Parts: sequence; C-alpha cells; structure tokens
Amino acid sequence: MSSPENLENVRPVDAAAGGTDGDDVKGLSQGAIVRKRFRGHTGAMVSIVVLAFVVILAITSIGLGPIPGWWKYGYAGKIPTLVDGGRPSLQLWPFSLGEHPFGQDSVGRDYFAMTMRGIQISLFITVVVGAIAAFVGVVIGACSGYFRGKVETVLMRFTDVIIIIPALVAAAVVGQNASDGGVLLLGVFLGLVSWTGMARLTRGDFLTLREREFVDAARLAGASNNRIIFKHILPNAVGVITVNTTLLMSAAILTETALSYLGFGVQAPDTSLGKLISENQAAFSTRPWLFWFPGIFIIVICLCINFIGDGLRDAFDPRQKKISLRRVADTGEAERRREANARIVSEAGATTSGPPRPLDQRSSGFGIGGLGS
Repeated sequence: MSSPENLENVRPVDAAAGGTDGDDVKGLSQGAIVRKRFRGHTGAMVSIVVLAFVVILAITSIGLGPIPGWWKYGYAGKIPTLVDGGRPSLQLWPFSLGEHPFGQDSVGRDYFAMTMRGIQISLFITVVVGAIAAFVGVVIGACSGYFRGKVETVLMRFTDVIIIIPALVAAAVVGQNASDGGVLLLGVFLGLVSWTGMARLTRGDFLTLREREFVDAARLAGASNNRIIFKHILPNAVGVITVNTTLLMSAAILTETALSYLGFGVQAPDTSLGKLISENQAAFSTRPWLFWFPGIFIIVICLCINFIGDGLRDAFDPRQKKISLRRVADTGEAERRREANARIVSEAGATTSGPPRPLDQRSSGFGIGGLGS
C-alpha cells in the first residue's frame, strides 16, 4: 500500500510525451504547418534536390536560347570521327567526364549534349501541359461545383466529350503536322485534352466546400460569387489541385516520350528523350548506352515528380501522418506511466478515505463486532 506521502511523487504524464502531431504544429499558421510537414517528407526533399540538379545541369551545360553553356559540343554538331567507337568516356572513380561522357551516336554527334537538349524539351512540354491542364481544369471544375444547375450540366457534358477524344492519336496528328513552334503546339494541345481529371476532382471538392459555414458567412457578408470562389473556397482546395497537377506533369512526360518514340512527337532538327530512344532502337544490341542515359533520366524525372506529389499530399492532408517507431514506443511508455500513476492515486485514496473501522473489525476475520471475541 502506498502512504499519503506518495501522492507528492505522483505526477500527471505529459500528453506531449507521445509526440502527437497536434502538439508539433500548435500555434503555427496553415502555411507554416504545410511547410513543416513537407520538409518532414524525406522522399520529397530528396526529389526536389535531384530534380533541381537535373534541371540546372540541362540548362547550364549546353545553354538555353542566347545563354551559352559550359559544354564544348552542341546537340546538333557532328564530330568527323568516332572517338573510341562512340563509347561513353564517363568515369565515376576517379570522376572524369572525358571527351564524350555519354558517348556518340551513329553519325558522331555528342550524346551528352543531345540528352541535355532532350531533357530541356521534355521538361518544357511537361510544364506547359501541367500549367494549361491545371488552369482549365480548375476553372471548369470550380464553376460547375459552385454554381450547380445548368452550368454544371453544360460543363460536365463538355468534359465528357473531351474525355472520349483519343488524345494520343490526336496529339500524334498535331505533332506530325507542326513545323515551326511544334514543341509549344504539342504541349498546348496535350494540356487542352488532359484537364478532365482535374476538373472532376475540383468539382467534387467545391461541392463539399460550398456547404461549409465559412461560405455561408461570406454570403451573408455580401461577398460576390467571384470573391467566394477565389478568396474562400479555392485556397481550401489548393491541396487537391497541387497534388493532381504533379500527377498530370508526370503523365505528360510519359505521353511525350511515347509520342516521340513512335515518331509523332518532337520532330527534327530538335530532339527529346523519347526521340533519342526511337532514333537509336536499331543499335540496342550493339550500343546499349544510347538507351541507358535517356531512359535513366526519364525514370528519374518521373519518380522525382511523383515523390514531390506524395510529399505535397501528406503536407496538405492532415489525415496523412508519418508513423515513427520511436514515437510509438514513447507513446506506449507514456500510457504505462499514466496507468501506474492512476493505480497509485487510487490505492492512496482508498487508504486515507472513509471513517476508521473498529479495531475488532480490523483484526477479526468475521467482519461483525463481538462475534470474533
């Protein structure tokens, strides 16, 4: 039994000992909470660093437009002879780029410069598709979800019409017939047929948010429909929009790669990652490095975009929480301490509470005074 003095040693267990997510973000604004959760996503942070490195390497190596690069060869220039049979000269240890780090193609062009140009074109198309699809999808989804009625019916039936368009075939026709500005035209067209999923997700989010109390308060305050949509509802739907945009961009680079591989995407004299693979498919068995480098960069870019999307999803959605084994162990220890403290308090209270019993009842096993004497 515990004495009353033991009550002084009984301390309530701190609820933060388990490290709950609510205590970690207490007192922070919504933006600070999102940034904190995103920075806590290891995969997303590593992906940002890797993707930034790829973009910087592609731009600074061969230059962009009038900006010159530090690499001595261009993506369209030809070298008179093949160096070492066109094999890659890249060495990881000791690190050395050599004369042609990614090798040369069948006509002697530097494959490193061509790969960097392919990354530039593929990323440009990806950004154009993501921006256009996100803008069109958000506008149509927001209007249909907020206004409902005839507006929703017309916009959703228009969305159904766009869905049934064979986007890959139509994009192949556009890419094949476009000459000047073909890359931009291809990106714009892919963006104009890729927004349907974004519109449906945005509409569903707006259907839920338009019934919330803060929207009713804004209406009673005299706010216009445009202000309610763009100032009150849209900021609360930015999580769904951002995550879906990253998925659109990841799908766009794969679509562009497929079109260019089939010969219907980016046309000569320009190039892209898919076009590089298509042009050198006959040399797969003899010079496989012509497939390695474009393929590796396609995989790296898609994985980085997807991991960044996962990080944004976890950051914007409070239901997505990382489970730490150390935090789970700390939580279990805190629960055990809380139960032990409760038992001590209960036992100590039972000892000190209530009127004292007669001596004969305390010493006798019968419990009725006089019978045990």
